[in-house]
Amino acid sequence: MVAAALYDAHGQVLIAQRPAGKHMAGRWEFPGGKVDPPETERSALERELREELGVEVESAHPLMRLTHAYDDRDVELSLWVITGYRGTPLPLERQRLQWVMPGALAEQDILEADRPFVNALRARAAP
Repeated sequence: MVAAALYDAHGQVLIAQRPAGKHMAGRWEFPGGKVDPPETERSALERELREELGVEVESAHPLMRLTHAYDDRDVELSLWVITGYRGTPLPLERQRLQWVMPGALAEQDILEADRPFVNALRARAAP
């Protein structure tokens, strides 16, 4: 799976709330999703952000990768920092969106698998 650290002009990071009917509905996460064969992580990231948010990724780089074990599943996640994009993020899948300063991300109900990303983003400057 891929996740995106998408920043606004004020240095805030975008998080999305998992919609009703999905695993862990109501919790917050970084936008992104599954990598479908034969996609690369980068192409999956571009597709997911276009489908979920209506934005076109212009530049991005991987920041970190992790594996997290939930009680019912294991997930492998790769966080990418989006350093350039076109468009305004919109909730195209009817998910709630929220812009949050990196230092305040830990106060959100972020999925456990995404918690190490929160620490990594707090330790770095916005692009």
